[in-house]
Amino acid sequence: MAAEQFHVDEVSPSYWQVTFTNGPVNLFDPDSVQQLSALVDRIEAAPALTVVVFRSGNPDYFMAHWDLLSDRARVAAMSPGPTGLHPYLDSLVRLSRVPAATISVIRGRARGAGSEFVLATDIRFASERAVLGQFEVGLGSVPGGGAMARLARLVGRGRALEIVLGGDDVPAALAAEYGYVNRVVPDIELDEVVDRFARRIATFDKVAVAGIKHLVDVASLPEDAEFEPGLAAFFATSGRQENAALVQDLFRRGLQRPGEVELELGATIARLREEALSSPK
Repeated sequence: MAAEQFHVDEVSPSYWQVTFTNGPVNLFDPDSVQQLSALVDRIEAAPALTVVVFRSGNPDYFMAHWDLLSDRARVAAMSPGPTGLHPYLDSLVRLSRVPAATISVIRGRARGAGSEFVLATDIRFASERAVLGQFEVGLGSVPGGGAMARLARLVGRGRALEIVLGGDDVPAALAAEYGYVNRVVPDIELDEVVDRFARRIATFDKVAVAGIKHLVDVASLPEDAEFEPGLAAFFATSGRQENAALVQDLFRRGLQRPGEVELELGATIARLREEALSSPK
């Protein structure tokens, strides 16, 4: 049995805190997909729940990215979720639409799947230590979890393309300026600020909270049909031989382990790409 990755603390019937912990850099993997689906089931079925706060058990990594060593065949063979989408997309789509407010508390890195996860939550508060990004283009891949559809609505077309095509790290202050996160809160104050806000929502009537959220969802969320082409493009573009040498080099240097490569992933990928282009053939 896989270790529990999403630990739920039911602070009250109306307020839950969920802490994600998975390995030294908090990777998202096939077990994460299955556990998130079960968690969304649980959130949907909680009659009094009005607010869920998501946080990380690792101050350096909210959720680093998808596990690049995961079994691709297992992922591709997963059965669709209740929406009819692949369970990774299904869980994120359903998370966006649960009848409770969802809040991400972002410290450290939230790239790739981590970025796609926080984009699926309603409200994102970041400490000044937060770093977000969609680095997939640097590895020759198309992001698969809805980054294009969600970012275009949040930050606008030009900034969405800047983030996704640039593949660079987005520091907290710039993320807030663009609307990628709601705002930046001093790290020392972040937990208190979010807890106070969540407890405020938790006092409100469930019917009113769910009704307000539903109407905002209707006005702002992408249609389900927008997500599947992105995941299909990810499966088609990731793992290609043309990019294998770069990925192998990243692993040799420390990818998916605590250290400089993961802390500075956007800059590291760009530097290695530039070195490859400039080296003699």
